[in-house]
Amino acid sequence: MKKTLLALTAVAAMTGSASAADLGARPYVKAPAPAPVANWTGFYIFGGGGGGLSNQDQHVQTTVGAIPLTIDQRQGGSGWFGTVGAGYDWQFSGTWVAGVFADGQFGSIRGTVQDPIFGLTGNQKLETSWAAGIRLGWLAAPNVLTYVNGGYSGAHFGRTNFTDLAGVPAGVHLDGYDRHGWFIGGGVENSLNFFGISSPGWFMKTEYRSAFYNATTRDELFDVGNIPTGNSIRTNHWNQTISTSLVYRFNWTGPVVAKY
Repeated sequence: MKKTLLALTAVAAMTGSASAADLGARPYVKAPAPAPVANWTGFYIFGGGGGGLSNQDQHVQTTVGAIPLTIDQRQGGSGWFGTVGAGYDWQFSGTWVAGVFADGQFGSIRGTVQDPIFGLTGNQKLETSWAAGIRLGWLAAPNVLTYVNGGYSGAHFGRTNFTDLAGVPAGVHLDGYDRHGWFIGGGVENSLNFFGISSPGWFMKTEYRSAFYNATTRDELFDVGNIPTGNSIRTNHWNQTISTSLVYRFNWTGPVVAKY
């Protein structure tokens, strides 16, 4: 009986050793990579275009005659513009982005200027403008930024040439001028990957902006000799624009992999 038990034990030991040898060493399995994390910190440039609306509150006053005559009115207009700019963003607290930027606009947003006292009308064009400000945004997705912005702005308004009620040049004009003010706005910026386009570093942003410029009073002048006609127009400008721009972010070479 003892000999039988010893024989069975020996057979079991030999079978276990052979099975272990057949299995061999376990293969090495690499740990899964961490989830990618988007990084919005860095410099960027952009360019695009859009459309705008012009609103002007005008106060027309004449000093011709014994009793001064004044008329208050609101005029409007519209047009197109192009824009270019650059900025720097800083991502913090995971999903928040803050930054500074500057941009310039050029184009033809026209507004109407009228002098009902003399029966004159003309167009005034917002030829160029610029802005410098800050923005604060929140990441709705790793590649989608929603933001608000605001800051300081300046603009150049071109010369206005008046015509009479029949559309004939009246020989009267307002000189062009520069004005300054402030703006506020907001928008959405997203990677082109959002649309299934593989383009590391390239983004698109759509932005609304409202700009308010300080009031100015300008004398109407005869074309010959720049002699005042006796009428002046005080104007407050409020411009609204919406634009779409293509953005290139220099630091964006695809999602940045988080460190272990």
